Amino acid sequence: MILIADSGSTKTTWSLLSGQDEIMTFQTEGYNPYYVTGEYIIESLHRSLPQGIAPASIRQLFFYGAGCEEDRIEIMNRSLASVFYNAEVFVFMDLLAAARGLLGNQPGFVSILGTGSNTCIYDGEKIVHHIDSLGFILGDEGSASYLGKKLLQDYLRGTMPAAVMARFDNKYGISREEIFFNVYTQPLANRYCAGFCKFLQLDCDYSRKCILDGFRQFFQNLVSLYPHYASYSFNCSGTVGFVFRELLEEVAAEFGMRTNKVLTGPIEGLVAFHSQ
Repeated sequence: MILIADSGSTKTTWSLLSGQDEIMTFQTEGYNPYYVTGEYIIESLHRSLPQGIAPASIRQLFFYGAGCEEDRIEIMNRSLASVFYNAEVFVFMDLLAAARGLLGNQPGFVSILGTGSNTCIYDGEKIVHHIDSLGFILGDEGSASYLGKKLLQDYLRGTMPAAVMARFDNKYGISREEIFFNVYTQPLANRYCAGFCKFLQLDCDYSRKCILDGFRQFFQNLVSLYPHYASYSFNCSGTVGFVFRELLEEVAAEFGMRTNKVLTGPIEGLVAFHSQ
């Protein structure tokens, strides 16, 4: 049995394969080793795996995850090997999942717009140029956590239009103290802020401006830093990019890029890649 995982900071999508046949897909919470400990990952997996998954039956595990940088891979390896103790475990960063899921063995420009954001140039086998998105506090422009943080800023400073603020109050009914507690005291503040991205609606002028501004910051501060970036087509994986594709394509065109593939996630392409 082969198990493939695509993990963001909010959710992980898993696919169980027997030979070339996909047997089951399921989801758990996300496991970003910058925000959760190995003990947390192990406990969560034991609690979350569906009954049809027998950890002892897994022979290979390919785990692609947000935050799986070189200095964090060992944490993921140890945690996953503890649960899937008969498996050969391979851990890769989520960007490689996006690249393989979007482009397979073809070279190109790849991006992620989910809870966080990321970008790279892919040569058909490996990532050859990667500019760090800097994570939730310093970067992640255009992502759900970035847009959610902007919403909270505007709400707390009273700069939202009155009608939008009333709708926000009606939907969430949260206090300044509760927001500060969740952002500055509780773990997983990135996931908390990202949850507010669901408030944004394409038929609302304020929401459209927030999204467009976030995407423009994503292109200005990340995408356009790659040499000759406009010579590539734009490919994107992630819920934010998928849901707001219309506005994403508009901003990509402003920066001279033609949009190619925009997927909600790479798992289908990863299944095809590992079934070869």
